[in-house]
Amino acid sequence: MPAQYFRSLTGKHRSTSANRQLGFSLAFVAGATNAGGFLAVRQYTSHMSGIVSAIADQAALGDLRLVLAGIGSLASFLVGAGCSAVLVNWGRRRSLQSQYVLPLVVEAAMLLLFGLLGSHLALGEAFFVPLTVILLCFIMGLQNAMITKLSGADGAIGFKHVGYVSTVPLAGALVTLAIVPVVDDLLTCLCRFERRH
Repeated sequence: MPAQYFRSLTGKHRSTSANRQLGFSLAFVAGATNAGGFLAVRQYTSHMSGIVSAIADQAALGDLRLVLAGIGSLASFLVGAGCSAVLVNWGRRRSLQSQYVLPLVVEAAMLLLFGLLGSHLALGEAFFVPLTVILLCFIMGLQNAMITKLSGADGAIGFKHVGYVSTVPLAGALVTLAIVPVVDDLLTCLCRFERRH
């Protein structure tokens, strides 16, 4: 029974329910890794847009060392994503049942390495902190690309078939999340304005 369950989650043929369960599991691992990485090295490693922004900030401030560290983090994320794509495509070409498992195994090995490196952080922060950040960025890139492969890049399919208008539901979802606090602020401002006049 457990073998069939795991086969349904990470095997070649999966249901929508299995994809959701796997997605939740991977999101948990990514979140825990990102949070643990932050506690270890005081840097989140899953948000490349934040790293790119930090590169720009540090470049404007003239801190070349931090610019290079950011570029290293970004490059590591991209290498991890590329590694994941190569592994999944290699498995697909060979029609392996484990085509999606290969990046998971690499990710598990990298997390184990992170766990082993963690005990040495206090011994040599100047060396181990940058190495740990690069390792975590690689893991995040690996997992990000694997999720994209698993999902079939359904956000990209919408754009391919519908075009730019496919972003309207995404914008609508963000507005839905933000609307209540915005209305609250507007009502508060309106009440203050009415009290003054």
